[in-house]
Amino acid sequence: MSKRYDLVAVGHALVDIRIVVNRFPQADEEAKVVSQVWGAGGSAVNVAIDGCRLGLKTAVIAKIGFDSFGRIIVDELLKEGVDITGLRVSSKGQTGFTIVVIDSNGDIVMYGYKGVAEELEPNDIVDDIIASSRYVHIASLRVDTSLRVIEIAKKNNVKVSWDPGRVLSTKGLKELETLIKQVDIVTLNYKEAATLTQIESDNYREAARILKNLGPELVAVKLGPRGVYILGDGVDEEVPAVKTDKVVDRTGAGDAFISGLISGFIRGYTVKKAALYANAVAALKITKLGSHEAPRHSDVVEYLWEAV
Repeated sequence: MSKRYDLVAVGHALVDIRIVVNRFPQADEEAKVVSQVWGAGGSAVNVAIDGCRLGLKTAVIAKIGFDSFGRIIVDELLKEGVDITGLRVSSKGQTGFTIVVIDSNGDIVMYGYKGVAEELEPNDIVDDIIASSRYVHIASLRVDTSLRVIEIAKKNNVKVSWDPGRVLSTKGLKELETLIKQVDIVTLNYKEAATLTQIESDNYREAARILKNLGPELVAVKLGPRGVYILGDGVDEEVPAVKTDKVVDRTGAGDAFISGLISGFIRGYTVKKAALYANAVAALKITKLGSHEAPRHSDVVEYLWEAV
């Protein structure tokens, strides 16, 4: 089967409401809003849009409500060029949203309402969309639906990337082992790796080894400002972060990294080069307010050229 897409992202579609304040207020205090932005968000949407900006043909499979927030998501995906054939609309629930408050230090407080995003069920998955992609990324998605996506992917020679996110990581290895054994790439941050494997967070190399031994070709542990630790066949090293002088909004950096990593693989990069490219994508993303403000491919190349 010919591949219509480079990357299909499956998971949450939410509206992100971002608010910047000088400081977080105490109880019964009011903080002045310095700036704010609304837009489509959720890990699946972020990865799909970021990938599209990097030059990939992307699609998203997620669930939204038949409401104004759902309309915001649809409009933004269409504007960015993401295929929405797999987007499911529920008439019985509301589109989820996240309120992100960011202070002058870049610290954040988040309030989340998942809405119908958590109701994406196995029978909502469109087989043909998964089968028609080179890669599928599963982002913070419930286990039963994730296994359905993996089943379709494996039947159609589609590479599977998986990021559990902070909530799913709490389920632990025993509950997620069957899933992990079937994916090709695991990406998660060092805190999630610690939670998932019950290994101390500063021993992320051991956590990665435990995950790699279950079967994935590559485990990438995101280390924040330090970069990423990659463990795979023939690769075992930390790839340093690409430095930036300005940090505006760190949220969505992990999704930008994933899009960059897969984009690198599609472009034929080695694992190390793809990780460096992904680090640059994440570094450029955090200089802007918004969950999916990823750069274009040309911007990444220019940034890396200037950084060396």
